[in-house]
Amino acid sequence: MGDLTPGERLQIMLTPRELTLLDDWRFSRRMPSRAAAIRELLKRGLVAEAFARRKWRDAKDFGLGSAAE
Repeated sequence: MGDLTPGERLQIMLTPRELTLLDDWRFSRRMPSRAAAIRELLKRGLVAEAFARRKWRDAKDFGLGSAAE
């Protein structure tokens, strides 16, 4: 299990639709709480962004792009 020290509290506002989507996602994966679901989605988003950035760098290495990062 990860770090057991308390983290910083973060408060967010969600629309009713966002909350429904979050709860549906959470329940389909048997996540213990909304906070756990949000942490998992945040982690997945950050990993996906890092992967996409890495893939773009690889493409530029082969002359397939020139956008600044």
